[in-house]
Amino acid sequence: MDPITTSVTIARPREEVFAYLADIANHAEFTDHYLKDWRLTREQSYGRGAGARFRVAAPGNRFPWGDTTFVEVEPPYRIVEEGRGGKFNRIKVRGVYTLTPGPGGTTRVEFINEIEPATFADRVMESFGVRPWLKRKTAKAMRRLRAILEEDEQRGKRATIAGG
Repeated sequence: MDPITTSVTIARPREEVFAYLADIANHAEFTDHYLKDWRLTREQSYGRGAGARFRVAAPGNRFPWGDTTFVEVEPPYRIVEEGRGGKFNRIKVRGVYTLTPGPGGTTRVEFINEIEPATFADRVMESFGVRPWLKRKTAKAMRRLRAILEEDEQRGKRATIAGG
């Protein structure tokens, strides 16, 4: 699947936005409208190696569980996360957050989401509407991220450690 790119401009300094995004427990707050039941995979939720497991609430999704881990964290510029999902965790997922400073102390956050279907069946499912659905949901997540950081609104629940 071609990468899905969404972006938003947030009226906060880049360092502050990066510090929020570098804590994977915060991601549940702005993505909980389509990624549910977040659980951290380790106690440390900040920086390289931090990870989480969640359920993708997509229509008709028979194998909803996925996971992601921060594999690159380059302050205050870029965060790369990689994970897997779908049946037997065979679908590779990669997300890249790029933060660039804007005029007047603003920050432009660009999120690129890449999904690599493993089999013909996975590619067929993708062709039945996964791409437009995911684009809408990630665009909403970016708007919620802006609302949380600028206005302290639309906060969801932070992720916790499984069983904790």
